[in-house]
Amino acid sequence: MIELKRVTKSYEDVTPVKDVDLKIEQGEFVSIIGPSGSGKTTFLNIVAGLATPTSGEVITNGVSLYTLNQRSRVAFRRDNFGFVFQSFNLLSYLTVIENIEVSLYLAGIKKRQQKQLACELLERVGLRDKGDRFPAQLSTGEQQRVAIARAVANSPGIIFADEPTGNLDTKTGKEVMCFMKELNESGVTMLLVTHDSEMADFAKRNIKLVDGRLL
Repeated sequence: MIELKRVTKSYEDVTPVKDVDLKIEQGEFVSIIGPSGSGKTTFLNIVAGLATPTSGEVITNGVSLYTLNQRSRVAFRRDNFGFVFQSFNLLSYLTVIENIEVSLYLAGIKKRQQKQLACELLERVGLRDKGDRFPAQLSTGEQQRVAIARAVANSPGIIFADEPTGNLDTKTGKEVMCFMKELNESGVTMLLVTHDSEMADFAKRNIKLVDGRLL
């Protein structure tokens, strides 16, 4: 499903990703683990079509991402990928259900269906009764669950998660990871980057990133 061929990313005198080859099969749950500054986020952004590599090729579902023009790549991400970030990236001026409806709108879902689907997604993450609240009225764990509901709104085949438990306590982090594991068991391919080995253990395959190279 995802294949990297000799991928390198350089910024002047810094090379956070060096000559990486990797294959991730459909339905896998892979964690990339490494200390801060090891290049994990740069690596994730390259695989997710967000940062053009200096050299090499990224192929997803048979499509070479960086041969696509910018508009086509945006459309490909929208149709195939979901994203979960450490900072949640919820819109503070929208309610919880409106945050999810925005994602459904961008996915091309008709307006009359958006609220119903958003409610179903909130129920899936255990927050059906909190749809009218604003993000600031939720706990950090609840905010991350809303972010996950938003990430799966377009039924992506692949979810990219960048330190999704970084702002959570250990108990809440494990709850979030258990939900992500459930998503994986339903057939969603997961690529997680984290510095936390305990969270990485939720994945089926762990890979270390050290000085830009996969070990």
